[in-house]
Amino acid sequence: MAHFTKPEAGSWTEQYPQLGTGPVDYTDSIDPAFYEDERNAIFKKSWLNVGRVERLPRVGSYFTRELACVGTSLIISRGSDQQIRAFHNICRHRGNKLVWSDFPNEETAGSCRQFTCKYHAWRYSLEGDLTFVQQEKEFFDLDKNDYGLKSARCEVWEGFIFVNLDPEAAPLAEYLGPMLKGIEGYPFHEMTEVYTYRAEIGSNWKLFIDAFAEFYHAPILHMKQATKDEADKLAGYGYEALHYELSSPHSMISSWGGMAPPKDLNMVKPIERVLRSGLFGPWDRPDIDGLEQLPPGLNPAQHRAWGVDEFEIFPNFSLLFWAPGWYLTYHYWPTAVNKHIFEANLYFAPPKNARERMAQELAAVTFKEYALQDANTLEATQTMLETRTVSEFPLNDQEILLRHLHVIAQNKVKEYRDAAAAR
Repeated sequence: MAHFTKPEAGSWTEQYPQLGTGPVDYTDSIDPAFYEDERNAIFKKSWLNVGRVERLPRVGSYFTRELACVGTSLIISRGSDQQIRAFHNICRHRGNKLVWSDFPNEETAGSCRQFTCKYHAWRYSLEGDLTFVQQEKEFFDLDKNDYGLKSARCEVWEGFIFVNLDPEAAPLAEYLGPMLKGIEGYPFHEMTEVYTYRAEIGSNWKLFIDAFAEFYHAPILHMKQATKDEADKLAGYGYEALHYELSSPHSMISSWGGMAPPKDLNMVKPIERVLRSGLFGPWDRPDIDGLEQLPPGLNPAQHRAWGVDEFEIFPNFSLLFWAPGWYLTYHYWPTAVNKHIFEANLYFAPPKNARERMAQELAAVTFKEYALQDANTLEATQTMLETRTVSEFPLNDQEILLRHLHVIAQNKVKEYRDAAAAR
C-alpha cells in the first residue's frame, strides 16, 4: 500500500486548531443527562434524513418513521400536487397514532387516497387537511380548518428527504453547505436496486459513527476479509487515507480502494473472482449516465487509487460513494444513551441479468459481515466506558472525524445548556 502525503501543516488535525490534539472525553457517550440535552440541542434542531424519494413513487405513497431521538412518529407522503410532506403521526381528535399497521410502534408504508384514524374514522387529505369528522354535529363549534395534521419542515436534496422539527432552522441547502454541494449531480436516481439492513445496537450512536469514520482499524479488525497473504501485507503496512476535510458540522474522508477489481486476483477469494464482486462492490461499472464525469466534490485528491468517499452529514447520516459506481448510506437513530437503531442501505443500478444480480448480492452479504465485525466491538466498548475507569482517550491523526464529531456534539450541548441557564 502506498503512503500518501499529509498536508503542509504536518497533520490533518492541526489544520483545524479548534479541535485540539489532546485526549477526547467520551463521557458524552455514557451520561444520561448529556443524552437528554443532546436530543434537544442536536436532533430537534438539525436536518435529519428519513429516506429517499423512490420510496414515494406516486401520489398517495407514504411511509412512517419512528424517531425516538426527537420523541415523535412522522408520516412522509407524496400529495396530489406531487409535493413531499412530513406530518406528525397524530390524529387531532384524541391523539391516537394515525398511521400504523398491526403494531403501533413499528414503521409501515403503503399507498392511500387519504389518512383515516382507526379509532373514530377522522379523515385527512394527503395535504394534511381534515376532511371528515364522524358525527360532526355532535361537536361544539368545530371548524375543520383548525384541525389539520401538524406538519414538520420537509425538504428534498438530490432525492434525499430531510425533516427538521425546528421552525427557526436555516434552509436545508444552507445547512448542508459547500462541501455537500460539491457532490450534487451524482446519478443517485439511477441506482434504485436497494439492499437494506437494520439492527438495534447496544451502544451510544456516536460510537458506531466512530467505527466507520476511520479506517485505521481495517487492516486489523477486518483482516479475514482478504486472503491471508494479503491480510498480512495490510497489517504490516497499516493504513493512511487520501484526504480528510471538515466543513462543520459535516466532514468527509477519502480513501484508496484498489480491489475492485484487484490488481492481483489471488488477493481475493474464489467466489469473488467468479462473480467479479466483493467488499468494494461489483467490479464492472454500470452502464448509466453520470459516472463518466464525477461531481467535483468526489475524490478531492484526484488520486488514481481512489476507491471510496465517506461523507458524515451531521448528526447521524453517512453517505458513501464507491468508485465502481454504487453508493450506500448509514443512519444511526438513538433510542437511549446506550442504544440506537442502525440502518444500512446499499444502492445499485438495477441488474440486467442473473450474474449482475448475484454480484450485487455478494457485495451486500460481504458488507453485512464487514459491518457486523464493527458492530461486534460496540457493546463491549459501551460497557467498559460505563465503568468510568477511563474517560479520556488519545485519538490519532487518522481519527480526525471522530474528534470532530465529539467536539461538535459537546459544543452544541454546551451552547444549549448555557442558553437555558441564561433564561
